[in-house]
Amino acid sequence: MDRYPPIAEHGLVGDLQTAALVSSQGVVDWFAAPRFDSPSIFAALLDHDRGGYMRLAPEHPDGTCKQLYYPDTAILVTRFMSPDGVGEVVDFMPPDRTRTPTDRHTLIRVIRAVRGTVDFTLECRPRFDYGRAEHQLELGENGALFRAPGIDGHLQSTFPLERDGQDVRAKVTLKAGESGGAVFTVCASGGEVPPPPTVDGFTERLGEVSRFWQQWLRQSRYRGRWPELVHRSAITLKLLTYAPTGALIAAATMGLPEQVGGERNWDYRFTWVRDGSLSVRAMLDLGFVEEATAFVHWLVDRLQERAGKEGEPLQTMYRIDGDPDLPEETLAHFEGYRGSFPVRIGNGAADQLQLDIYGEALYAVSQGREIAQQASFEGWEALCRTLDWFADAWDRPDEGIWETRGGRQDFTYSRVMSWVAFDHGLQLAEYLRRPADVERWRKARDAVFTQVMKRGWSEKERAFVQQYDSDVLDASLLLMPRVQFVAPRAGAWLSTLDAMDRKLVSDSLVYRYDPAASPDGLRGSEGTFSLCTFLYVDALARAGRLSQARYTFEKMQTYANHVGLFAEEVGPSGEQLGNFPQAFTHLSLIMAAITLDKALDEEDGR
Repeated sequence: MDRYPPIAEHGLVGDLQTAALVSSQGVVDWFAAPRFDSPSIFAALLDHDRGGYMRLAPEHPDGTCKQLYYPDTAILVTRFMSPDGVGEVVDFMPPDRTRTPTDRHTLIRVIRAVRGTVDFTLECRPRFDYGRAEHQLELGENGALFRAPGIDGHLQSTFPLERDGQDVRAKVTLKAGESGGAVFTVCASGGEVPPPPTVDGFTERLGEVSRFWQQWLRQSRYRGRWPELVHRSAITLKLLTYAPTGALIAAATMGLPEQVGGERNWDYRFTWVRDGSLSVRAMLDLGFVEEATAFVHWLVDRLQERAGKEGEPLQTMYRIDGDPDLPEETLAHFEGYRGSFPVRIGNGAADQLQLDIYGEALYAVSQGREIAQQASFEGWEALCRTLDWFADAWDRPDEGIWETRGGRQDFTYSRVMSWVAFDHGLQLAEYLRRPADVERWRKARDAVFTQVMKRGWSEKERAFVQQYDSDVLDASLLLMPRVQFVAPRAGAWLSTLDAMDRKLVSDSLVYRYDPAASPDGLRGSEGTFSLCTFLYVDALARAGRLSQARYTFEKMQTYANHVGLFAEEVGPSGEQLGNFPQAFTHLSLIMAAITLDKALDEEDGR
């Protein structure tokens, strides 16, 4: 067992309230419950010795390991091939269809011998509360019960379990055609003991979960050139959405580094207004109206909560239930992925000033106009109050989209999205025929536009730049043509694309910015940002540079992992870095694919 397998060597399974990572070696090395943002139970990916894991794999996996998903599902199959036989582990979590928060979550792990004879070994070593809580093991006829403060973990299997201190081990030999499995269920202390598992029960539940995902995916209206890639991204976004509220988390994990050994290790299991808002357009384009509707309602709820209160109407991120309290702390006892310390929980960027979120919020509501039409009058009033307030509050330095910790600046992207806030507010007021101070919004919109054009442009670089009165380029500005701040083939924009190609693009991969030229208050460097690469594809396609756009998109696909998942960044040797899988990357992939498909179809005269 590799102490720290590559980040990309994992698949994701989940039940729409939490999720687990399964390595290609058959190890569950990340799982938090009962929610995405709960304390971990298995976290060996962040500390092999203290984090805990559940391994179910051939006793001596000296052959080839492969992973794949059942077609059009979130059911993960890990295959082990050796001279003695071929074995499979099938991992899945039954989705909770009630959309009611629950403390009970089940990870099912089915084992099969496909050819020959396979000796499987099970190790279950939970470490509750990020490895900070002790547990007691009770082993009996109902399997293993791990008791920790406030939470129980039940492990049941179709084969005998053995005590290993306060953990569990087991061995079972299967011949071709035979199967078995183990089920790990977490619930509140004293919760009902799950029924014993059976092979027939595994088959039934596998079929139910397969039908759930395949029926959900049939809603997709994508008919473009990359259906497998786009639909895997859609399933991933669905897996990263907390069903009870419709909130999309940024990633399934915390603490995975943007540079191995570095300090850029953040907790991404929260809902960023920015990420969720941009996902609305991606999901609507694919036909997933229900998911887009749920997030827009969640977003409007956040605005309504602040009615009559002082301060910012929105903050950068929230917990999945809308709780704004995300204090950041360090897990000093975890060594971090391959020594990447510190490991943080919570996220201090929640308290940053990031003015672009108002533009993204209005962009989301505007994209879902029919959804907004269903909103209450109180929701519309909350939106109007926000824009009325923002008309006097947009012209301030902030920390910007990349959550830098080097001090506030006049970031051009923040101003561009401020323009979007007013522009889309005006569009909504007209479309919905609702009362609004449109003259005030129009005046603010025009003032922002003029300011960006005068101060966000560098004559030296012949490009729009990261912050006012500087010459630093920033890939976030690749969104400018998508939000219609600039025409996609205007001379100033084409010149900006050329400058980015010179300064930020490396073998078709795109850096966010140059930390050396624009200090962000953090040590170390980072890889190329996968979101930005897909935004680059989108911008190239809109600019009519279709050969370059398609080649960049096709090349980027080679950096996906073996089951089509992307982390946050790509490192110098092509390795995936950062939290995994990342929603922002997958939603921008969908956006880029749809834009590129449309442009190619138009070129072909379709």
